[in-house]
Amino acid sequence: MNDLQKKDLRFIWHPCSQMKDYEDFPPIIIERARGAYLFDTDGKSYLDAVSSWWVNLFGHANERINRALRDQAERAEHVIFANFSHEPAIDLAEEIVRLAPEGLSKVFFADNGSAAVEAALKMSFHYHQQTGRTRRTKFAAITDAYHGETLGALSVGDLDLYSRIYKPLLLDTLKAPGPDCYRCPFGKTRDACDAPCFDALERLVADHARELCAVIIEPLVQCAAGMKIYPPVYLKKLRGLCSAHGIHLIADEIAVGFGRTGKMFACEHAQVSPDMMCLSKGLTAGYLPMSLVVTTDEIYSAFYADYTELKAFLHSHSYTGNALACAVARETLAIFRDEAVLEKNAAKAAYLSARTCELFNGHPYVGEYRQTGMIGALELVADRATKEPFDWKKRVGYGIYRIALEEGVLLRPLGNVIYFMPPYVVGEKDIDSMVETALSATNRYFGLSPK
Repeated sequence: MNDLQKKDLRFIWHPCSQMKDYEDFPPIIIERARGAYLFDTDGKSYLDAVSSWWVNLFGHANERINRALRDQAERAEHVIFANFSHEPAIDLAEEIVRLAPEGLSKVFFADNGSAAVEAALKMSFHYHQQTGRTRRTKFAAITDAYHGETLGALSVGDLDLYSRIYKPLLLDTLKAPGPDCYRCPFGKTRDACDAPCFDALERLVADHARELCAVIIEPLVQCAAGMKIYPPVYLKKLRGLCSAHGIHLIADEIAVGFGRTGKMFACEHAQVSPDMMCLSKGLTAGYLPMSLVVTTDEIYSAFYADYTELKAFLHSHSYTGNALACAVARETLAIFRDEAVLEKNAAKAAYLSARTCELFNGHPYVGEYRQTGMIGALELVADRATKEPFDWKKRVGYGIYRIALEEGVLLRPLGNVIYFMPPYVVGEKDIDSMVETALSATNRYFGLSPK
């Protein structure tokens, strides 16, 4: 362990970590990063196959974004966003509204993904209170959901690993069984399905419609649950259900927005418009924290009144509308526009799918490979025939992750799911390296001969 690692462990408490693990696996100290690669203080490189927690779109130290950040820093780094504004925020909001699903026309700024979810929940509740629907005080979500780590966001999530200990503090949220296409209880397949699993959510909403503010969902992919991909028809049915009962549909596109699923926003696969859409992560291409809630004129209008009516939405953050982050996000969207990113990603996604299926075909411990756009996931199982999962205490994914790091690829697992979510700047050689290392590390872990 070098001096920087010792100093790190003396002072830092790392996120989403059991710090005792660091005793024999100390933090890797990154000195610089470029493109899809990280470089540690010993000069070793690591292919960032998870986009540094799904945020990095166009590579580390991207020249265009660096220039936009430098230029804005010379003008203004941050100003109070109440009663003041600036061109980067105005440009960004205008472009987001242009790109967003139809009907989303107002942009509310926040700091990070969890903060966007909190703002959306408050906004929905507040709307109903101000429009005479005062019995509406609850939210509905689906099992295996993940919407962030703050208390409101944890309340509408459903992953016990993150929320169980805090349950006495959480909101009383209604939960319906969500889609599980790999272990479908209806015997259907993801690509030929009318989502019979939706009936459970439909019944829950119908039974509690008068007390519900909104249903919140991760469109198309439940990421933290293990990249669980479900068909667009589920979203289409949900939009109809919410509209029928006057309930808001909150789309948490924090992880799946900005091209991850093959379209700019995942809701586009179902051709639906939510009432609120939460955005973050790729919004600033991995540079700075920022999030947005994009909503409708109808919701905005419920808060528009004389000050003395006390209808204003007083939710705020110190760094709301940060000028540096807005400039970076504006440049991020310009790159999408100028460089035909979605079209190029379609070819890369096809190559990723072909290579992964080729290399992992028939693997004794891979139950399924699933992919949408630039998100691919290998589900590791103890028994392919029965789909029996590995005991979580064995930490199979974690063991493979450590081996892959030795081989120069960052493949941070989700339990027993190894996934690929690389920056969009990867080429075919990078994809080959990523997938081949995933196979090598998996085989090494299980003691299998190279394929």
